[in-house]
Amino acid sequence: MVKLNKIYTRTGDDGTTGLVDGSRVGKHGARMEAIGSIDEANSALGLAVLAVEGAHRDALLRVQNDLFDLGADLATPGDDFAPGPMSLRIVPAQVAWLESAIDAVNEDLNPLTSFILPGGSEGAARTHIARAAARRAERACVALAAQEPINPAALAYINRLSDYLFVLARALNNNGADDILWVPGASRSA
Repeated sequence: MVKLNKIYTRTGDDGTTGLVDGSRVGKHGARMEAIGSIDEANSALGLAVLAVEGAHRDALLRVQNDLFDLGADLATPGDDFAPGPMSLRIVPAQVAWLESAIDAVNEDLNPLTSFILPGGSEGAARTHIARAAARRAERACVALAAQEPINPAALAYINRLSDYLFVLARALNNNGADDILWVPGASRSA
């Protein structure tokens, strides 16, 4: 269990931050960019949760918890990706849950006939913001993986997340019936 009595420590005043293994890294580095991007995506999800109800809300809350797991995974450097008492790791079951959720939501959606614009209902619009943040987080994770070993399950999870948020946004738009379709070149004729 986490217990935080003091919020500031002053140890980061030199531009570094501590990782799970006790090492310190620059706050400007690729690892911290990835962790920060995951945090930002999680914050965007928190905003989406406010506009979503029922089972979809419960699923988003589960994803928020998974994103904390993902942040902890990224904060644990090394190439041993097995969960342990001092290392919380994303596991394949979390990826499988997301894939199952994507399939379940997608099953009821109207087929896509065009690209769609982010928006529609408030819940869908907020979910699209979270989807875009998840895509950026994925880019940051991939950039980190180009430099250091990253848990393959963590990379798969963040890749699937934006897909899940895309289909969820469509579900929140009356199963796609209220999606706003892209009209290519629409502003050229005005």
